[in-house]
Amino acid sequence: MDDPPRTRIEQYYATVPLLFSDAEEYGPLRLFVRKEPGAPYYGGPGHAQPVGGAPVGAEDIERVRARQRELGVPQAFEWLAEAAPALRARIEAAGLPVLERPLMTLDQHHAVAPQPLPDGVSVRALAADDPALAAALALPRLAFAEPGTRRSGAGAEELRVVAGELTADGTVATVRPTLAAGHKTLVAALADDGTPLAVGHYHPAGGTTEIGGIGTLPTARRRGLAAAVTTALVTHARAHGVRTVFLAYADEAVARLYARLGFRPAGTTLLIADQPARS
Repeated sequence: MDDPPRTRIEQYYATVPLLFSDAEEYGPLRLFVRKEPGAPYYGGPGHAQPVGGAPVGAEDIERVRARQRELGVPQAFEWLAEAAPALRARIEAAGLPVLERPLMTLDQHHAVAPQPLPDGVSVRALAADDPALAAALALPRLAFAEPGTRRSGAGAEELRVVAGELTADGTVATVRPTLAAGHKTLVAALADDGTPLAVGHYHPAGGTTEIGGIGTLPTARRRGLAAAVTTALVTHARAHGVRTVFLAYADEAVARLYARLGFRPAGTTLLIADQPARS
């Protein structure tokens, strides 16, 4: 019998970081430690534990936090709420604020149709040597700095500035091998001059993937671009062997967009406030 979506999501959280990190065990907790430069990973339940997990003590949490301090990375934790229901209280008792990110998943038999695009806009998966790569990686910084769906000021000029920063600090060079190896797929909606207007990505593992980083350039909002990128990501992932597609959201307006595409509630991710994005 096929595993239920929530089980596949838990397995995904346990395995996809191992593409880029080593796992260190601290009793009932596990910490993923990056092998190469990139956004640091997080601690969470040790996934070798039975469902529900072993009891987590304050000393276990402190051991993980001490190791994170030693590594110079944020004291971040992330886990599926339903897989370790007692962990939230323990984390909060340690003084770390916990945020909820509801999850939605798409039934593997639900068909998604390409979304209409404005004139002059195209959608494609970006190769490692794509000339739009730096700007596509820069776009989420502008999109998430101005949350919501309202059109606002950040546009192409601001995008060029951030793209230059990410090129100069080595971020773009770090991502290229990941794209070339197929560990990450980055999809962008682009204007006819090649400027990315909306982006999103996924990391596949074991036939499951989380779609993430979906953002629209603030000056290009309310044109259906996020929906177009989302469906393109789903289509690309399914064409490359992914059966379970899920995502997290923080805004109800965004959740309504995903619901219109066929996504349905599938549990809750818990994480520490202000911790860096996994990707």
